[in-house]
Amino acid sequence: MTKTITFNELRQLKDSLPDGSMHRIADKLNVTVQTVRNYFGGSNYDFGKNQGVHIEPGPNGGIVVLDDPTIYDMAIEILKEQDEKAE
Repeated sequence: MTKTITFNELRQLKDSLPDGSMHRIADKLNVTVQTVRNYFGGSNYDFGKNQGVHIEPGPNGGIVVLDDPTIYDMAIEILKEQDEKAE
C-alpha cells in the first residue's frame, strides 16, 4: 500500500527521530544505513539503494509517494516509544 505525504513532513519525521534510529531501522530491515537515509530524502546511491520514494515538485517541498511505508511506519513507532518514555 502506498502512502502520500509532503516532502517537508518526511524531513520533519526524520529530524524528529532520536540518535541511532537510522541504524536501528537499517538493522531490523537488513539494509544499509544509507538506504534508510535515502528513504528520507538522501541521494547517496553509491552506498545505499532507492526504497521506492517518488518526489513530485509542489508546495511544502513537493509531494512524496512512498511505495512501501515500512520505514515510515517504523519511524513513527520509534517516536511513539520516545513519547511513552518521556511520560
